[in-house]
Amino acid sequence: MQKEIHPTYFPNAKVKCACGKTYTVGSTREAFEVEICSSCHPFYSGSEKIIDTAGRVEKFKARKAKAGDTTKKAKTSAK
Repeated sequence: MQKEIHPTYFPNAKVKCACGKTYTVGSTREAFEVEICSSCHPFYSGSEKIIDTAGRVEKFKARKAKAGDTTKKAKTSAK
């Protein structure tokens, strides 16, 4: 590496997650915070959390069902 053109590398940078877990990684920043990590992410932890604000999940499911119905109608009317 050439001097004076690369950022400072911190081999023991601290990463703090919103769930409270901390990690030590190598980074160009000395410390930073993240909102989600492998300990609290539903894909990695196996626990799904559905945060439904104003019925968004139900609205999405309704739109998906409606979209599925229109494609079937279009195929049947094309014959």
